[in-house]
Amino acid sequence: MTAPVRDASPGLIIREKEPRNLEAPFDWADSYLTPTRRFYIRSHFAAPDVDAAAYRLCVDGAVTKPFSLTYQELRGMPPATRVALLECAGNSRVFLVPQAKGAQWALGAVGNAEWTGVPLASLLERAGVTDDACEVVLEGSDRGTPLEEPVPPGPISYARGLPRAKALRPEVLIAYQMNGRDLPRDHGYPVRAIVPGHYGMASVKWLTRIHAVREPFRGYWQTSDYAYWDRLDGQPVRRALRELRVKCEIARPGIDEALAPNQVYTVYGAAWAGETDVVAIEVTADGGNTWQAAQFLDPAHRYAWRRWTCEWRTPAKAGRYTVLARATAANGHVQPASHDPSYGSYAIHHALPIDVFVDDPGQDPGARQAE
Repeated sequence: MTAPVRDASPGLIIREKEPRNLEAPFDWADSYLTPTRRFYIRSHFAAPDVDAAAYRLCVDGAVTKPFSLTYQELRGMPPATRVALLECAGNSRVFLVPQAKGAQWALGAVGNAEWTGVPLASLLERAGVTDDACEVVLEGSDRGTPLEEPVPPGPISYARGLPRAKALRPEVLIAYQMNGRDLPRDHGYPVRAIVPGHYGMASVKWLTRIHAVREPFRGYWQTSDYAYWDRLDGQPVRRALRELRVKCEIARPGIDEALAPNQVYTVYGAAWAGETDVVAIEVTADGGNTWQAAQFLDPAHRYAWRRWTCEWRTPAKAGRYTVLARATAANGHVQPASHDPSYGSYAIHHALPIDVFVDDPGQDPGARQAE
Protein backbone atom coordinates (compact mmCIF):
# COMPACT_ATOMS: atom_id res chain seq x y z
CA MET A 1 0.00 0.00 0.00
CA THR A 2 1.41 3.35 -0.99
CA ALA A 3 1.96 6.09 1.57
CA PRO A 4 0.36 9.52 1.10
CA VAL A 5 2.44 12.00 -0.85
CA ARG A 6 2.69 15.66 0.10
CA ASP A 7 3.56 17.31 -3.17
CA ALA A 8 6.27 19.93 -2.82
CA SER A 9 4.35 21.96 -5.41
CA PRO A 10 7.32 24.02 -6.62
CA GLY A 11 6.39 27.39 -8.03
CA LEU A 12 2.86 27.54 -6.65
CA ILE A 13 1.83 30.90 -5.21
CA ILE A 14 1.17 30.89 -1.47
CA ARG A 15 -2.18 32.48 -0.62
CA GLU A 16 -2.21 31.01 2.89
CA LYS A 17 0.44 28.87 4.58
CA GLU A 18 -1.75 26.93 7.00
CA PRO A 19 -4.17 25.65 6.05
CA ARG A 20 -2.37 25.28 2.73
CA ASN A 21 -3.94 27.40 0.00
CA LEU A 22 -1.80 27.59 -3.11
CA GLU A 23 -2.48 28.56 -6.69
CA ALA A 24 -0.64 28.03 -9.94
CA PRO A 25 0.46 30.87 -12.21
CA PHE A 26 -2.19 30.62 -14.93
CA ASP A 27 0.35 30.93 -17.72
CA TRP A 28 1.25 27.35 -16.75
CA ALA A 29 -2.07 26.22 -18.25
CA ASP A 30 -0.38 25.01 -21.42
CA SER A 31 -1.61 21.41 -21.40
CA TYR A 32 -5.03 19.79 -21.48
CA LEU A 33 -4.42 17.94 -18.22
CA THR A 34 -2.99 19.95 -15.35
CA PRO A 35 0.00 18.11 -13.82
CA THR A 36 -0.70 17.25 -10.19
CA ARG A 37 2.27 19.30 -8.99
CA ARG A 38 0.75 22.34 -10.74
CA PHE A 39 -2.81 21.84 -9.50
CA TYR A 40 -4.09 24.44 -7.03
CA ILE A 41 -4.55 23.42 -3.39
CA ARG A 42 -7.57 24.61 -1.41
CA SER A 43 -7.94 23.58 2.23
CA HIS A 44 -10.29 24.83 4.94
CA PHE A 45 -8.40 23.26 7.85
CA ALA A 46 -5.06 21.51 8.26
CA ALA A 47 -4.77 18.40 6.10
CA PRO A 48 -5.57 15.37 8.30
CA ASP A 49 -3.34 12.32 8.53
CA VAL A 50 -5.51 9.44 7.37
CA ASP A 51 -4.25 5.86 7.72
CA ALA A 52 -5.45 4.00 4.64
CA ALA A 53 -5.15 0.68 6.48
CA ALA A 54 -7.66 1.83 9.10
CA TYR A 55 -9.81 3.86 6.70
CA ARG A 56 -13.57 3.35 6.56
CA LEU A 57 -16.08 5.05 4.28
CA CYS A 58 -19.54 5.05 5.85
CA VAL A 59 -22.70 5.20 3.72
CA ASP A 60 -25.80 5.79 5.86
CA GLY A 61 -28.78 8.02 6.62
CA ALA A 62 -31.95 7.74 4.55
CA VAL A 63 -30.99 4.36 3.12
CA THR A 64 -32.33 0.83 3.57
CA LYS A 65 -28.95 -0.93 3.73
CA PRO A 66 -26.25 1.21 5.39
CA PHE A 67 -22.72 -0.11 5.09
CA SER A 68 -19.06 0.84 5.32
CA LEU A 69 -16.10 0.10 3.08
CA THR A 70 -12.39 -0.24 3.65
CA TYR A 71 -9.98 1.50 1.30
CA GLN A 72 -9.11 -1.80 -0.36
CA GLU A 73 -12.78 -2.75 -0.75
CA LEU A 74 -13.48 0.56 -2.45
CA ARG A 75 -10.56 0.05 -4.80
CA GLY A 76 -11.83 -3.43 -5.56
CA MET A 77 -15.08 -2.11 -7.02
CA PRO A 78 -15.46 -1.52 -10.79
CA PRO A 79 -13.60 1.75 -11.48
CA ALA A 80 -14.48 4.71 -13.66
CA THR A 81 -12.23 7.48 -14.97
CA ARG A 82 -13.35 11.02 -15.78
CA VAL A 83 -11.61 14.19 -16.91
CA ALA A 84 -13.04 17.06 -14.89
CA LEU A 85 -12.15 20.64 -14.07
CA LEU A 86 -12.19 21.96 -10.51
CA GLU A 87 -12.37 25.70 -9.81
CA CYS A 88 -12.29 27.31 -6.39
CA ALA A 89 -15.43 29.41 -5.89
CA GLY A 90 -13.18 32.35 -4.96
CA ASN A 91 -10.95 32.10 -8.02
CA SER A 92 -10.23 35.59 -9.49
CA ARG A 93 -11.20 37.37 -6.23
CA VAL A 94 -8.25 39.73 -6.74
CA PHE A 95 -10.19 41.32 -9.62
CA LEU A 96 -13.01 42.53 -7.36
CA VAL A 97 -13.24 46.26 -6.68
CA PRO A 98 -13.30 47.21 -3.86
CA GLN A 99 -11.09 44.44 -2.51
CA ALA A 100 -13.08 41.64 -0.89
CA LYS A 101 -12.19 39.60 2.17
CA GLY A 102 -10.69 36.16 1.66
CA ALA A 103 -7.69 34.67 -0.09
CA GLN A 104 -6.69 36.90 -2.99
CA TRP A 105 -6.81 34.27 -5.70
CA ALA A 106 -5.83 35.54 -9.14
CA LEU A 107 -6.41 33.26 -12.14
CA GLY A 108 -4.83 29.99 -11.07
CA ALA A 109 -7.24 28.43 -8.55
CA VAL A 110 -8.46 26.15 -11.31
CA GLY A 111 -7.20 22.96 -12.93
CA ASN A 112 -8.24 20.16 -15.27
CA ALA A 113 -7.31 16.62 -14.22
CA GLU A 114 -8.13 12.97 -14.77
CA TRP A 115 -9.80 11.28 -11.80
CA THR A 116 -10.32 7.58 -11.12
CA GLY A 117 -12.67 6.06 -8.57
CA VAL A 118 -16.11 4.58 -8.07
CA PRO A 119 -19.28 6.36 -9.20
CA LEU A 120 -21.15 7.72 -6.19
CA ALA A 121 -24.32 6.33 -7.76
CA SER A 122 -22.95 2.79 -7.37
CA LEU A 123 -22.56 3.26 -3.62
CA LEU A 124 -25.98 4.88 -3.25
CA GLU A 125 -27.66 2.11 -5.23
CA ARG A 126 -26.00 -0.48 -3.01
CA ALA A 127 -27.23 1.36 0.08
CA GLY A 128 -30.77 1.67 -1.25
CA VAL A 129 -31.49 5.37 -0.98
CA THR A 130 -35.07 5.92 0.14
CA ASP A 131 -37.55 7.70 -2.11
CA ASP A 132 -37.87 10.64 0.27
CA ALA A 133 -34.14 11.41 0.43
CA CYS A 134 -33.54 14.82 -1.16
CA GLU A 135 -29.80 15.39 -0.68
CA VAL A 136 -26.60 13.50 -0.07
CA VAL A 137 -24.18 15.03 2.43
CA LEU A 138 -20.47 14.45 1.83
CA GLU A 139 -18.35 14.80 4.97
CA GLY A 140 -14.56 14.92 5.26
CA SER A 141 -12.25 14.15 8.16
CA ASP A 142 -10.77 17.66 8.19
CA ARG A 143 -12.08 19.56 11.19
CA GLY A 144 -11.66 22.92 12.88
CA THR A 145 -13.23 26.31 13.61
CA PRO A 146 -13.64 28.77 10.72
CA LEU A 147 -11.99 32.13 11.33
CA GLU A 148 -14.35 34.35 9.36
CA GLU A 149 -17.71 35.59 10.60
CA PRO A 150 -20.11 34.14 11.43
CA VAL A 151 -17.97 31.82 13.55
CA PRO A 152 -19.79 28.66 14.73
CA PRO A 153 -19.82 27.86 18.47
CA GLY A 154 -17.27 25.05 18.15
CA PRO A 155 -15.16 22.93 15.80
CA ILE A 156 -16.97 21.49 12.78
CA SER A 157 -16.15 19.02 10.05
CA TYR A 158 -16.10 20.13 6.45
CA ALA A 159 -19.31 18.93 4.76
CA ARG A 160 -21.40 19.82 1.72
CA GLY A 161 -24.81 18.65 0.57
CA LEU A 162 -25.41 17.52 -3.01
CA PRO A 163 -28.88 17.37 -4.60
CA ARG A 164 -30.09 13.81 -5.03
CA ALA A 165 -30.39 14.15 -8.81
CA LYS A 166 -26.75 15.25 -9.14
CA ALA A 167 -25.48 12.64 -6.67
CA LEU A 168 -26.95 9.90 -8.86
CA ARG A 169 -25.37 11.21 -12.04
CA PRO A 170 -22.67 8.91 -13.49
CA GLU A 171 -20.00 11.64 -13.64
CA VAL A 172 -19.83 12.08 -9.83
CA LEU A 173 -16.95 10.00 -8.45
CA ILE A 174 -15.62 8.83 -5.13
CA ALA A 175 -12.02 9.11 -6.31
CA TYR A 176 -8.76 7.60 -5.11
CA GLN A 177 -6.50 8.54 -8.03
CA MET A 178 -5.54 11.80 -9.75
CA ASN A 179 -3.79 11.75 -13.11
CA GLY A 180 -3.17 8.02 -12.84
CA ARG A 181 -1.60 8.01 -9.36
CA ASP A 182 -2.90 7.78 -5.82
CA LEU A 183 -4.18 11.06 -4.48
CA PRO A 184 -1.54 13.21 -2.76
CA ARG A 185 -2.33 14.19 0.80
CA ASP A 186 -3.14 17.81 -0.11
CA HIS A 187 -5.62 16.61 -2.72
CA GLY A 188 -7.57 14.37 -0.35
CA TYR A 189 -5.68 11.09 0.20
CA PRO A 190 -6.91 8.46 0.47
CA VAL A 191 -10.41 9.25 -0.88
CA ARG A 192 -12.23 12.35 -2.06
CA ALA A 193 -15.37 13.26 -3.97
CA ILE A 194 -15.26 14.71 -7.47
CA VAL A 195 -18.40 16.61 -8.49
CA PRO A 196 -17.92 17.74 -12.09
CA GLY A 197 -19.75 20.90 -13.10
CA HIS A 198 -19.92 22.31 -9.56
CA TYR A 199 -17.51 24.67 -7.84
CA GLY A 200 -14.61 22.93 -6.13
CA MET A 201 -15.97 23.07 -2.58
CA ALA A 202 -18.49 20.35 -3.55
CA SER A 203 -15.63 17.91 -4.18
CA VAL A 204 -15.03 17.10 -0.52
CA LYS A 205 -11.53 15.88 0.32
CA TRP A 206 -10.53 13.22 2.91
CA LEU A 207 -14.04 11.81 2.54
CA THR A 208 -15.24 9.57 5.39
CA ARG A 209 -19.04 9.71 5.26
CA ILE A 210 -21.82 9.73 2.65
CA HIS A 211 -25.08 10.57 4.43
CA ALA A 212 -28.45 10.67 2.66
CA VAL A 213 -30.89 13.15 4.26
CA ARG A 214 -34.64 13.82 4.00
CA GLU A 215 -34.39 17.58 4.58
CA PRO A 216 -32.13 20.08 2.78
CA PHE A 217 -28.74 20.23 4.46
CA ARG A 218 -28.28 23.49 6.40
CA GLY A 219 -24.65 23.09 7.48
CA TYR A 220 -22.19 25.96 7.82
CA TRP A 221 -20.57 25.41 4.43
CA GLN A 222 -23.99 25.28 2.78
CA THR A 223 -25.57 28.44 4.21
CA SER A 224 -23.15 30.72 6.07
CA ASP A 225 -20.37 30.16 3.56
CA TYR A 226 -20.45 29.17 -0.11
CA ALA A 227 -23.91 30.64 -0.52
CA TYR A 228 -25.42 33.59 -2.38
CA TRP A 229 -28.44 35.88 -2.12
CA ASP A 230 -31.54 35.16 -4.16
CA ARG A 231 -35.12 36.41 -3.83
CA LEU A 232 -38.28 34.45 -3.07
CA ASP A 233 -41.66 36.22 -3.05
CA GLY A 234 -39.79 39.52 -2.87
CA GLN A 235 -37.74 38.48 0.17
CA PRO A 236 -33.98 37.81 0.23
CA VAL A 237 -33.05 34.17 0.78
CA ARG A 238 -29.73 32.35 0.97
CA ARG A 239 -29.08 29.57 -1.49
CA ALA A 240 -26.18 27.17 -1.76
CA LEU A 241 -23.70 27.97 -4.52
CA ARG A 242 -23.43 24.98 -6.82
CA GLU A 243 -23.00 25.04 -10.60
CA LEU A 244 -19.98 26.59 -12.29
CA ARG A 245 -20.70 29.70 -14.35
CA VAL A 246 -19.49 30.02 -17.93
CA LYS A 247 -16.03 31.59 -17.86
CA CYS A 248 -12.83 32.03 -19.79
CA GLU A 249 -9.48 33.30 -18.59
CA ILE A 250 -6.50 34.70 -20.44
CA ALA A 251 -3.22 32.93 -19.70
CA ARG A 252 -1.12 34.97 -22.11
CA PRO A 253 -0.44 37.85 -22.25
CA GLY A 254 0.14 38.19 -18.54
CA ILE A 255 -0.90 41.16 -16.43
CA ASP A 256 1.28 44.21 -17.25
CA GLU A 257 3.20 42.30 -19.92
CA ALA A 258 5.11 44.50 -22.39
CA LEU A 259 4.35 43.80 -26.05
CA ALA A 260 5.90 45.01 -29.27
CA PRO A 261 3.76 47.35 -31.41
CA ASN A 262 2.11 46.30 -34.67
CA GLN A 263 2.97 42.62 -34.25
CA VAL A 264 0.81 39.50 -34.33
CA TYR A 265 0.55 38.16 -30.79
CA THR A 266 -1.10 34.83 -29.91
CA VAL A 267 -3.55 35.40 -27.07
CA TYR A 268 -4.02 32.11 -25.21
CA GLY A 269 -6.40 30.91 -22.55
CA ALA A 270 -8.91 28.33 -21.36
CA ALA A 271 -12.68 28.32 -20.88
CA TRP A 272 -15.21 26.19 -19.02
CA ALA A 273 -18.84 26.00 -17.94
CA GLY A 274 -21.02 23.98 -15.54
CA GLU A 275 -23.61 21.59 -16.91
CA THR A 276 -23.11 22.72 -20.51
CA ASP A 277 -20.37 23.23 -23.11
CA VAL A 278 -18.40 26.31 -24.16
CA VAL A 279 -19.06 26.91 -27.85
CA ALA A 280 -17.43 30.27 -28.62
CA ILE A 281 -14.69 32.64 -27.41
CA GLU A 282 -14.28 36.28 -28.43
CA VAL A 283 -11.43 38.68 -27.68
CA THR A 284 -11.35 42.48 -27.63
CA ALA A 285 -8.65 45.07 -26.93
CA ASP A 286 -10.64 48.22 -27.74
CA GLY A 287 -13.15 48.30 -24.92
CA GLY A 288 -15.61 45.98 -26.63
CA ASN A 289 -16.09 48.03 -29.80
CA THR A 290 -14.92 45.06 -31.85
CA TRP A 291 -14.64 41.39 -30.95
CA GLN A 292 -12.47 38.80 -32.68
CA ALA A 293 -13.34 35.10 -32.69
CA ALA A 294 -10.85 32.70 -31.13
CA GLN A 295 -10.09 29.13 -32.17
CA PHE A 296 -10.38 26.13 -29.87
CA LEU A 297 -7.45 23.80 -29.30
CA ASP A 298 -9.60 21.13 -27.64
CA PRO A 299 -12.91 19.53 -28.63
CA ALA A 300 -15.94 20.10 -26.42
CA HIS A 301 -15.85 17.71 -23.47
CA ARG A 302 -18.47 18.21 -20.78
CA TYR A 303 -16.96 19.22 -17.42
CA ALA A 304 -13.45 19.83 -18.82
CA TRP A 305 -11.88 23.06 -20.02
CA ARG A 306 -11.31 24.03 -23.65
CA ARG A 307 -8.08 25.82 -24.43
CA TRP A 308 -8.17 28.46 -27.13
CA THR A 309 -6.00 30.94 -29.06
CA CYS A 310 -6.59 34.19 -30.90
CA GLU A 311 -4.16 35.93 -33.27
CA TRP A 312 -4.22 39.61 -32.28
CA ARG A 313 -2.29 42.37 -33.99
CA THR A 314 -1.04 44.73 -31.33
CA PRO A 315 -1.71 48.46 -31.80
CA ALA A 316 0.86 50.55 -33.65
CA LYS A 317 0.62 53.27 -31.01
CA ALA A 318 2.46 52.77 -27.73
CA GLY A 319 0.37 52.84 -24.58
CA ARG A 320 -1.68 50.85 -22.12
CA TYR A 321 -4.36 48.51 -23.44
CA THR A 322 -6.86 46.15 -21.83
CA VAL A 323 -7.41 42.71 -23.34
CA LEU A 324 -10.72 40.98 -22.54
CA ALA A 325 -12.09 37.59 -23.50
CA ARG A 326 -15.63 36.32 -23.13
CA ALA A 327 -17.13 32.85 -23.50
CA THR A 328 -20.51 31.73 -24.80
CA ALA A 329 -22.08 28.46 -23.66
CA ALA A 330 -24.31 26.08 -25.57
CA ASN A 331 -27.27 27.11 -23.40
CA GLY A 332 -26.90 30.71 -24.64
CA HIS A 333 -25.30 32.13 -21.49
CA VAL A 334 -22.58 34.69 -22.20
CA GLN A 335 -19.85 35.70 -19.80
CA PRO A 336 -21.02 39.03 -18.30
CA ALA A 337 -19.17 42.33 -18.29
CA SER A 338 -19.35 42.82 -14.52
CA HIS A 339 -19.58 40.84 -11.29
CA ASP A 340 -22.96 40.13 -9.72
CA PRO A 341 -22.77 41.43 -6.12
CA SER A 342 -25.40 38.88 -5.01
CA TYR A 343 -22.58 36.34 -5.03
CA GLY A 344 -20.33 38.36 -2.73
CA SER A 345 -16.73 37.27 -3.24
CA TYR A 346 -17.66 34.05 -5.06
CA ALA A 347 -18.58 33.02 -8.63
CA ILE A 348 -16.33 35.69 -10.16
CA HIS A 349 -16.88 34.94 -13.82
CA HIS A 350 -17.16 38.29 -15.55
CA ALA A 351 -14.73 39.13 -18.37
CA LEU A 352 -11.48 39.73 -16.50
CA PRO A 353 -9.33 42.68 -17.64
CA ILE A 354 -5.72 41.94 -18.55
CA ASP A 355 -3.80 45.21 -18.85
CA VAL A 356 -0.77 45.19 -21.14
CA PHE A 357 1.69 47.80 -22.37
CA VAL A 358 2.58 48.27 -25.99
CA ASP A 359 6.11 49.62 -25.90
CA ASP A 360 7.69 52.11 -28.25
CA PRO A 361 11.28 50.81 -28.66
CA GLY A 362 12.53 54.37 -28.44
CA GLN A 363 10.58 55.24 -25.30
CA ASP A 364 12.38 55.85 -22.02
CA PRO A 365 11.62 52.79 -19.83
CA GLY A 366 10.73 55.12 -16.97
CA ALA A 367 8.00 56.77 -18.99
CA ARG A 368 5.82 53.65 -19.03
CA GLN A 369 6.12 53.27 -15.27
CA ALA A 370 4.81 56.79 -14.85
CA GLU A 371 1.61 56.13 -16.81
